[in-house]
Amino acid sequence: MTVPLPPVRPEPSAAGPVVGAYRLSGRIGTGEHGDVFLAVHVDTGEPVAVKRLRMPAGDAQRRADIARRFVGEVEATRRLQHPDIVRLLDAGSDDAGPWLAMELLAGRSLERYTHASRLLPEPVVLGVAARVARALAYAHEHGVVHRDLKPSNVIVDWASRRVTLTDFGLASGAEAESTRTGLVLGSPAYMAPEQLAGAPAAPGADLYALGVTLFELLVGRRPHESPSLGELLRQVAEQCAPDLRSCRADLPAPLAELVAALLAKNRADRPASAAAVAESLERIIPTIDPAPAGSMSRP
Repeated sequence: MTVPLPPVRPEPSAAGPVVGAYRLSGRIGTGEHGDVFLAVHVDTGEPVAVKRLRMPAGDAQRRADIARRFVGEVEATRRLQHPDIVRLLDAGSDDAGPWLAMELLAGRSLERYTHASRLLPEPVVLGVAARVARALAYAHEHGVVHRDLKPSNVIVDWASRRVTLTDFGLASGAEAESTRTGLVLGSPAYMAPEQLAGAPAAPGADLYALGVTLFELLVGRRPHESPSLGELLRQVAEQCAPDLRSCRADLPAPLAELVAALLAKNRADRPASAAAVAESLERIIPTIDPAPAGSMSRP
């Protein structure tokens, strides 16, 4: 989970606990993998968001292994320097578990626009998705897989036209633990069939998640949904996703074909790369009636 906030410098709290070089000012969000806190750097006063990974119950050695994997993954992600990827500032682990500090973002997550009554104009959706695909392509070229792409992990600031992909690798420790125990942690509706089967994370899984996200932003629901986790997992593993045009007949056939390819059960049947997906989206955008105020205007 990422909580976007306006970049306003908070007043340091002398009473707040210190994590690494950051003094926490209070919890601002709770997600599947941990809690997010507003914080400031104790020396510079820079406002940041600090996230703590929620650790599973277990013996100390297992928790230490998860913390080590998490910090290693964050360090790899920290080297990513891309305008559409959130900046990770610091990471570490203490007695309470792993933590990371990241830039404080302005804007809203795409989760706000996943309801049928609040859908964005199609060119806006495709424009944002193309930006996300470009960010994924950059990460994949540098050996980093997101693992948990979904609308709530994409922040858009309509005023600055910034699109930011967040929470890279934050599921890594939980993912490793779930593979060991056979549990499913994270966001199964966005997870590729091979991910749910315990395969190592790979770029193809991010492309599947991008397909689910696109479908949801265009239709107002996910391709597979069920109140039962078991039934949801069965659908993802066995059922083909609905054809996009069966839900939205007004959408162009090339877009439906692209989404279907992204949602292919077999990883080999998905597009070759995130860069190829971005190129396809950019070709489709001009074929759709433009949004009234431009493809990245505030809806």
